[in-house]
Amino acid sequence: MTLISRDTAVGTLNHIGIAVVSIEASLKQFQDVFGSPDAEILRSDERGIRACFIEQGETHIELLEPMRADTVIGRFIEEHGEGIHHLAFTVADLDAKAAELPSLGIPIIDGPREGFRARIAFADSSATHGVLIELVQGHSP
Repeated sequence: MTLISRDTAVGTLNHIGIAVVSIEASLKQFQDVFGSPDAEILRSDERGIRACFIEQGETHIELLEPMRADTVIGRFIEEHGEGIHHLAFTVADLDAKAAELPSLGIPIIDGPREGFRARIAFADSSATHGVLIELVQGHSP
């Protein structure tokens, strides 16, 4: 089974999403340890999360902090603790890729929709080796 098709190829790794208890503390640690640059903290009251994108060389890191316990990130931290939440890949055509994946046995569980900085969708981790995969089209962090 392949996730790649000619018209809707999954491209490069866009970013790694990490669930954290405190964005400020986590960002400071990345800055102290790895010399990470400052990053703007964004918030979505609707989704109950705050986020920032660290532009760390060739890799981007998205820190995700729950604003409430009943959010996706809040539940993730409660169940798994802080850590990697998802891997995000750039796609040329999000709608086409989201329509294609179910035929490959990979259900889309959220989206397509607007994210913090791009259009996004999430594939069911039970069909991707336990890794939550985010598809991203548009502005990369």
